[in-house]
Amino acid sequence: MVKDITGLLRDNGFKVTPQRLAVYKVLYESKEHPTAEMLFNELQPVYPTMSLATVYKTIEILAQLNLIKVLNTGEDSFRYDADTREHAHIKCIKCKDMGDVMDLEMGGLVQAVENKTGYDITAQQLYFYGVCPICRKNKMN
Repeated sequence: MVKDITGLLRDNGFKVTPQRLAVYKVLYESKEHPTAEMLFNELQPVYPTMSLATVYKTIEILAQLNLIKVLNTGEDSFRYDADTREHAHIKCIKCKDMGDVMDLEMGGLVQAVENKTGYDITAQQLYFYGVCPICRKNKMN
């Protein structure tokens, strides 16, 4: 993972820094779809001199290199996902937890949208919203 990103950064004219590698590593290993602020807070103990601006700049570079997806779920901040395979996302409207919905057959949906609109769909992001099992359970207790 780090070897791949190192070469990709260099090949595209970006400096390879420990902070950039750390931001990507946290994103790569996370299933939480963190915001920039969440990334900053997680990395701050290890990189106390790293600024929030560095996190944002790194995110911008990673997105430009298609190493991460930028997710807009209607919050004040974007969330980020290093799993760039096509998949949907689900978000709890109570606790704001966010997860992946893998292995949905979206080809039929894309085809239907193309047929209805005349567009040639090149990308899509699909979000589901609801109340997660933990919040539902807590409401019952």
